[in-house]
Amino acid sequence: MIRGDIVVVDYHKGNLQSVVRGLGAAGGSAYVSDDPSDIRRSRGIILPGVGSFEDALAYMRGTGQADAVVAAIGDGVPFLGICLGLQLLFERGTEHAQNSSFGGEWVPGLGVLEGSVTRLESAKLKVPHVGWDQAYLTRSGRVCPLLVDVPEGANFYFTHSYALADDVDEKDVIMRTHYTRSFASAIWRDNVFGVQFHPEKSSRAGLKVLQNFVDIVRG
Repeated sequence: MIRGDIVVVDYHKGNLQSVVRGLGAAGGSAYVSDDPSDIRRSRGIILPGVGSFEDALAYMRGTGQADAVVAAIGDGVPFLGICLGLQLLFERGTEHAQNSSFGGEWVPGLGVLEGSVTRLESAKLKVPHVGWDQAYLTRSGRVCPLLVDVPEGANFYFTHSYALADDVDEKDVIMRTHYTRSFASAIWRDNVFGVQFHPEKSSRAGLKVLQNFVDIVRG
């Protein structure tokens, strides 16, 4: 590609330039686009973002981004979801479900992976979960190409009120974090990767995650 190897999908949620800068520091070549045709042509895709599960999906479906992302994943293009971008991969979420224009109790996600996104709840700990926290490797995580040379219990930067629920496939879970409950903080299936934390804000460990993704894209 002329503009870069990796497209950072712009669905108008979050600071995308921080992701582009992080990829540049990791040796990657990335650019921001909201054009579904760029998503389909890309060698690698990053779906970042913070904010509303429902609003993000409504925008992506309305612009054709959702179909483009799902099709590219089906074609084997390496994909990394960050924070909300991870959550959108799954079948459903509870965010704003009571007022959902989709109807019913759940807001439908992209459905690339099985499972749900639910709110973190605690009478003692503050929600949202904001700040540095540890992520622990699972057995799958120890052989995952996204986590090569990422140490056990590495600290990453989190900012979220929702997380993956217990109904996700345990075989897809490569890291777990403990805050209000144990939740999957990173996942992997085939060419699909996702992290609940922000690698672009996570110092050395986050930079290594981005470097590994760049290596995956370049083969």
